Amino acid sequence: MKTKLKSQFTKGLVLVFTLVLVSFFVAPQQAAKPWVIPAKYKTMKNTMAGDKASISVGKSIFAKHCASCHGKKGLGDGTKAASLKTYPGDFSSDEFKAQKDGEMYYKSFVGRDEMPNFEKKILDDEDRWSLINFMRSL
Repeated sequence: MKTKLKSQFTKGLVLVFTLVLVSFFVAPQQAAKPWVIPAKYKTMKNTMAGDKASISVGKSIFAKHCASCHGKKGLGDGTKAASLKTYPGDFSSDEFKAQKDGEMYYKSFVGRDEMPNFEKKILDDEDRWSLINFMRSL
């Protein structure tokens, strides 16, 4: 009887331990909470809108600063994505493309939580809008 109880207790411990490990290392990423975009960004105009040459500039900026989390094609599958608590998003989705340029600008350069602030890393406004144009092309 004691052996049977020990065996059941051991199996229970293994199950609990396995569940704890799964919750820490294999659990899916959380959905991102909604962004609160300040009014000034909602009405911002893209000064590089329609400039096709800006897309290649944006592509190089994206490769340097964004692809490690967002993936080369903006699918949220970059090399650092698995270590994030929230999914970095899919830039090819209709939901992403429905955003206004100013909303993308705020999210991309001001950031929040795991999305870092890039205002001091990408200083040039034309470069910032070029990045937005590239992300729209994905």
